[in-house]
Amino acid sequence: MAPPYRVICVSHLTGAEGEAIARGVAEQMGFRYLDEEIIETAAEWVDLHPSVIGEVERRKSLMTRIGEAMRGQSTSERPDASVQHRSGGADRREMPADEDLRALIRDVIREAADGEGIVIASHAASMVLADRGDAFRVLVTASQTTRRDRIAGERKLDPRRAEKVLAEEDDARAHYLKRFHGVALELPTHYDLVINTDELPPERGAHVIVAAAGGGD
Repeated sequence: MAPPYRVICVSHLTGAEGEAIARGVAEQMGFRYLDEEIIETAAEWVDLHPSVIGEVERRKSLMTRIGEAMRGQSTSERPDASVQHRSGGADRREMPADEDLRALIRDVIREAADGEGIVIASHAASMVLADRGDAFRVLVTASQTTRRDRIAGERKLDPRRAEKVLAEEDDARAHYLKRFHGVALELPTHYDLVINTDELPPERGAHVIVAAAGGGD
């Protein structure tokens, strides 16, 4: 029997291994996996280079700088925001406001959800698709210590620097949800399932989601 949910949204905190879990869910359910392709599709829609939208979509490490640039600098003063036609030409296009780019991301997510079975990782898809009955929304989290140790190993950071990175990216995530989705305080009730990966490897985490979403044997 086909699973009752056609869309699985996997939101995740830095260091919680959410992306690995989301990929595992897509593989187990035979669903398409969507993450960076959202950015590429959005870029195609407005004829921008994907890196421009990618920069706007990133968490706090770039969010503050980009916001300041958009408020007070011209395109020519922003080396990371150079824009080229998809055809490869050297023309520059006017940089859309961050709100417009995020609205574009939301449109891409909604269009993707109208297709076949799909797993969407990050980009606050759980909030964008909250009104859909065929969307199963998951939050993947872990303790501060576990997340710190993971990113310290992955990014080759000392523990103190890793904690700072986590604080910055968690703050950016909260800011993103509040500013663009009206979520002042993220709650477990925003999701159908919350998974703690302190002791749960990605393969098992994916299996839990598949079973909860009705895709298990």
